[in-house]
Amino acid sequence: MAGHIYNGREIELLIPASSLEVLKTAVIFGADAVYIGGEAFGLRAKAKNFSMEDMKAGIKFAHERNVKVYVTANILAHNYDLDGARKYFEELKTIKPDAVIISDPGMFTLAKEILPEIDIHISTQANNTNYMTYNFWWKQGAKRVVSARELSLNEIKQIREHIPDEMEIETFMHGAMCISYSGRCLLSSFMAGRDANRGACTHPCRWKYAVVEESRPGEYMPVYENERGTYIFNSKDLCMIEHIPEMVTSGIDSFKIEGRMKTALYVATVARTYRLAIDDFLKDPEIYKSRIPFYKSEIQKCTYRQYTTGFFFGKPDENTQIYDSNTYVREYTYLGIVGECNEEGMYHIEQRNKFSVGETIEVMKPNGDNIDVVVRAIKNEDGENMESAPHPKQQLYIDLGIKLDKYDILRRKED
Repeated sequence: MAGHIYNGREIELLIPASSLEVLKTAVIFGADAVYIGGEAFGLRAKAKNFSMEDMKAGIKFAHERNVKVYVTANILAHNYDLDGARKYFEELKTIKPDAVIISDPGMFTLAKEILPEIDIHISTQANNTNYMTYNFWWKQGAKRVVSARELSLNEIKQIREHIPDEMEIETFMHGAMCISYSGRCLLSSFMAGRDANRGACTHPCRWKYAVVEESRPGEYMPVYENERGTYIFNSKDLCMIEHIPEMVTSGIDSFKIEGRMKTALYVATVARTYRLAIDDFLKDPEIYKSRIPFYKSEIQKCTYRQYTTGFFFGKPDENTQIYDSNTYVREYTYLGIVGECNEEGMYHIEQRNKFSVGETIEVMKPNGDNIDVVVRAIKNEDGENMESAPHPKQQLYIDLGIKLDKYDILRRKED
């Protein structure tokens, strides 16, 4: 994290990962730390989570590149969870993540007992809204607390002024944004008999519930439920790419991106853009200011939604969106990640979406470069030439006419 320092505080960019592949992408494209879920005890029962083998491999990959890995264990535990949680923490002890993310005091107690050498971070699920709460968790032994999403930047500044200097504040700065105050699921519990507070959400949001305000008939605010709770959502995502200076100067230590269900393309795009923005600001605020149009155009390449600054500048209303990209059209298609080069000078990829010889596609580089290239040749694993790559996850070798680097991302702009 050397170089990412403001007023003596290290500034961390914290990126989500849904798989080993996405973890590697996050690390290569600029993360200072990555957060992941194991196969048990995270609030993402339906998410793609890590096996212990993948977790071990991911931690090794990250640590070799001076990147930290945090593991979520943020369920609200029942009595019958505790024996399993104990075994789970015993396993974590052997693979040594840098921290566990917890919201339940029982799970916290177990983690302190079994993982004394591993930091504990208090999840946003614990609704941490004031400095006395932060100080409470500090006295219990937590190193970091994730702020509630409803806090303004002024409130975060006040918290920083009233807590120990060594204590860390982590705050979401990009991703799915709610306008409610609850982190508890209701629809799954009452309508489907599933306990979403233990990660088994039935996603009733997909059943299209909505709230209608009596005074504004016909205006539907979607009711969205996932493992974090039941929310009334607007259609906007939190995006603070234009407000890096305010975020950095408020005393936040870790800038967190939401999106542990996202693809490698999404993670690469968001991680790279925030990495460049933070580094540019720390180098020279004028450089940062001049490049805001570039950051915005990059972020817009991986979203379906309008953007909002959330609660950071007060309670959100209909005027808080930053800019409008509410087209619900995916502008870029994810094609794959570049692997090793073979003796013919062709590069291995595991194909994710169809592409063809003669097509123009784009190579995303971790340094911010986007390079248009034409697909010159595609071969299958047997060395046979192919005109196109129609089968997802097909193992291929490609020639794009330029030198590529391992972990470059391939994407295609859609009309």
